[in-house]
Amino acid sequence: MVDAADVRRMAGDMAGATDESSEARLVLSCDGRGFAWTFMQRDAPKKPRWPNLEVLAVSCTLDHKEMLIEAAPDVFFDDDHYRGYPAVLVRLPVIEAEELSRLLHNGFAIQAAKPKKRKR
Repeated sequence: MVDAADVRRMAGDMAGATDESSEARLVLSCDGRGFAWTFMQRDAPKKPRWPNLEVLAVSCTLDHKEMLIEAAPDVFFDDDHYRGYPAVLVRLPVIEAEELSRLLHNGFAIQAAKPKKRKR
């Protein structure tokens, strides 16, 4: 089982990762680009979203996302808002810490490889 404190600890070990989290939600980024964040859940259409600290969205390729969901649907999932978006939703209470660490490092690497944002 992994919790928000574990996620922040894992990200703290990554050189260049920025932790912009609050008590209400996790936000981890690299050069201003998010690589992991708290899932904002919606219980019904047109109802407000709320931060679900037990679910983390993590950047990944669409192919990797599909593979993860197919291999372990009890751990990884998708919803209408994230369908077609390169991030997978992760149930923190059921993922192993080592697996999440690998996924976070992969998400970080994806964002770090992108060209830096230009200042306006």
